[in-house]
Amino acid sequence: MAVSNRSQRLRPGRALVKARDTALSGLRRAASRGRLELAGKTALATGLAWLVGPLMPGPAAHYPYYAPLGALVTMYPTVADSARKGLQSLLGLGLGIGVAMAVAAFTSANALAVGAVVGLGVLVGGLPRMGAASDWVPMAGLFVLVIGGPRADAFSAAYLLQMVVGVAIGFAVNWLILPPLHFKAISSAFSRQRHALAGQLEDMAEAMNEAWPPDHSDWAQRDEQLARTAGEVRQAVHRAEVSARANPRRRRHPRDLGEDLKDLRAIERLTFQVQDITDVLASVIWEERAGTTVPPELTRELGAALRAAASVVRAWGEDDVEGPIEAAQEALAVLSTGFADVISRDASVNATASVAMSLRRTVQIVRTRAAR
Repeated sequence: MAVSNRSQRLRPGRALVKARDTALSGLRRAASRGRLELAGKTALATGLAWLVGPLMPGPAAHYPYYAPLGALVTMYPTVADSARKGLQSLLGLGLGIGVAMAVAAFTSANALAVGAVVGLGVLVGGLPRMGAASDWVPMAGLFVLVIGGPRADAFSAAYLLQMVVGVAIGFAVNWLILPPLHFKAISSAFSRQRHALAGQLEDMAEAMNEAWPPDHSDWAQRDEQLARTAGEVRQAVHRAEVSARANPRRRRHPRDLGEDLKDLRAIERLTFQVQDITDVLASVIWEERAGTTVPPELTRELGAALRAAASVVRAWGEDDVEGPIEAAQEALAVLSTGFADVISRDASVNATASVAMSLRRTVQIVRTRAAR
């Protein structure tokens, strides 16, 4: 797709701005409230595990450092993930011990035995649905073979006991102290995507009122950006759903995640419609041989319809959408009326009709979800 020379000259500047924004966004995520809470709880859990580790009976007291390790591998942003990852780690640990004991029954620790334990551990770790256990099988087997040596039995029992204690402490801390519910992220993610889609429609409406090719062509290159922000909405909904599982705070903070899933499907359909409009109008403006055209006498009406649809998308979830929906329907009716005059002169309206259909679907999607 061709772009204006001005856009080409501005690309290096945009790249620097994008790099800066990406770096700042990464720093904000690293210092976010959720991340700070997770860091604090992880520090508390590992500290408690270090205190409890030396109190274990028998040989286990000689390996207290495995308790903080167990707490560390259990700390995840959600209670459900903590339970799942902790149990998977213990499963991998048990399988790794089994692999090491099987090899140690025939030979002592040497290059051949180390290779055999690690190789078998990697194979066992490749079994279906292993999750975090897949990494623990070869690592645990290696530790038991090399560190345990002739006392592999005692070391294995101590290793497993300390890890169980650490996992239990880590899960207890995550479950009892501010177990996170990632509900607020849903609203902000939906808002970002709605405003991104509305902004895209407004930019295309502005392009309809400019001489073609327009000077600003950024809107024609936002497919990946729109897809990425739509993906962020899906991630936010999934993360909230996972955070609600086994969470004792769930009852005090009710939220209908089923409705969020419906909104997610709606926002993905909206994104598809806006991307389709973008492809059609970009083809009209920059691809002379594509056979897609917008009659000059319809550009003003098309721009008004795009702007009205943008108002509908922007108002969804924030303001009363009935007024913007009525205005959008009126704008689309005016656009449809203009089709008759143009068709009577045998002019092509294929691109305009395609965009109008996508706009009608956009308005209908918002109307359906707003009426819940």
